Amino acid sequence: MIAYRNPKGRRFYTQKQYDVYMGETKKERGKTVLYARVSNRNQKDDLKKQVDFLRQFVNANGVIVDEVIEDVGSGLNYKRKKWHQVLDDVMDGKVSTIYVTHKDRFIRFGTEIVVVNNESFSPQEEMIQDLIAIIHVFSCRIYGLRKYKKNIKEDDEL
Repeated sequence: MIAYRNPKGRRFYTQKQYDVYMGETKKERGKTVLYARVSNRNQKDDLKKQVDFLRQFVNANGVIVDEVIEDVGSGLNYKRKKWHQVLDDVMDGKVSTIYVTHKDRFIRFGTEIVVVNNESFSPQEEMIQDLIAIIHVFSCRIYGLRKYKKNIKEDDEL
């Protein structure tokens, strides 16, 4: 195996050379996934629109999709089975790219995540949108405490 040298004379090898040396001549490419999510079952039409929009985008860009994942679950918690499966696949290196319609649909874990939407904001407008999203999440959590109102009243520590 031929070693390359850096400007200081040190030897180095490429990733391809290392893979050949280790016997990994053919590395599998991770899947390309479309991920669409809505908060509840009443938003099925929005879910379909998200998937259609993502399909149009990837088709226009010549991207081959391996899997489409449609998820129904709140963005305020992590009780989404399909979302967990995608995360497991990302952590196992089975997914290389995820396409979502909005940045709040997923979290980044070393996989390329492409956010597909037609909104264009200045840095100031984007920061305001992020702050509004944070306020919205916390206000929803406070609103969700209503169902625990009786428990909260009975708790002496609160």
